[in-house]
Amino acid sequence: MKRKFSINVVTGQGGGGHYATYHAMRAIAEKEQLPWEFQVTDMDDIITGLSQENKVKNAYDMFGFSAHDIYNHMVKSGWTWLWPLLMRLNKLLVKLNYKMGVSLFEELWHQQQPDLVVSVMPLFNKAIWESLQKAKPGTPLVTVMTDFADCPPAFWIEPGTGNYLVCATEKAVEQARDLGVEEDLIVKTSGLVIHPNFYQPVSWDRRSQRQQLGLDPDCPTGLVMFGGNGSKVMLDIAKRLECLQDKLQLIFLCGRNQELALALHQSQGLQKRFVTTFTEDIPYYMHLADFFIGKPGNVSISEAMAMNLPVITERNASTMIQEKYCSQWITDKDVGIVISNFRDIKQAVTQLIQPENYSRYRANLHTFNNQAVFEVVDLLQRTLEQSYLNQPVPVATQS
Repeated sequence: MKRKFSINVVTGQGGGGHYATYHAMRAIAEKEQLPWEFQVTDMDDIITGLSQENKVKNAYDMFGFSAHDIYNHMVKSGWTWLWPLLMRLNKLLVKLNYKMGVSLFEELWHQQQPDLVVSVMPLFNKAIWESLQKAKPGTPLVTVMTDFADCPPAFWIEPGTGNYLVCATEKAVEQARDLGVEEDLIVKTSGLVIHPNFYQPVSWDRRSQRQQLGLDPDCPTGLVMFGGNGSKVMLDIAKRLECLQDKLQLIFLCGRNQELALALHQSQGLQKRFVTTFTEDIPYYMHLADFFIGKPGNVSISEAMAMNLPVITERNASTMIQEKYCSQWITDKDVGIVISNFRDIKQAVTQLIQPENYSRYRANLHTFNNQAVFEVVDLLQRTLEQSYLNQPVPVATQS
């Protein structure tokens, strides 16, 4: 194939997993010098623009914020108990604006003429498929789930479409089958897509790097992270773990939450800690840590697992629906501890760092070999080749 291929990636700004997945796939494509040109369709930007032009019904206008801003503020403030209501509202808005959405996408595909569309977003995949087949019949659509499992109905899995569905777990595969997705459209990968930087070998000494951050080179180290916008619960975690000052030190990654980072700096007691805001060097800090503390975010948990970090996370009525199965998966695979509330974080850390427990979690983590980013790029390449040759696309199930 001599020509360049245009790939449009549909993504959004709610949380960090959608763009992280896009950047991971793009990094591999560029490293392998594949003849691909990427275009990005940001659903949040599109919805905001249409709302300002009064072309769509948007209940969020009454709040003066966009949907993704409310989502990110909800996570940042620890108000995740609101999410079931917001998810129902989002599904209703998609349904009310469905015809407009199909028309919008159809016009977009006419303009861009993509050879392949990749969606890393839920909610919109039915409209994307229908519009794509109207504008450019036969153009393949690949939906790459960024969650361990779906939240049906009409979230990730759309059984009435012909798009390929990339599933990171057997649970997602079972959901797709139960909802009637054709078997040859289901692609099982070895995990969620994460950035290839998490697979890079380390050439520096961990002890000396810890010292450069003001940490003890030999003290057990936990990494605390709650997505790209942080969460105020990190302050409570810091306070509750202060009593373990002789047995534990912490690295806090606060994302874009400057206020949180300042509060953690100002509240520091005798326990050693390193605090930073948004960074692209998450693999570096995970290399310095011994375990991970955070919400059961599907991508961040996958990143921690790739770095062989046992995890401590929370599951309760406030846990977001799309993250509930992730916490169940952690328990089933015995790769960490799931507590009902971060008020119990001291007991969880004490239990996790006991040598026999820590060794068991680490041994279980070593049984996983997540190569999903490479598997998905390979899938996209094969899909493009077969589409270019106008032949049916054979999709091999990954193990």
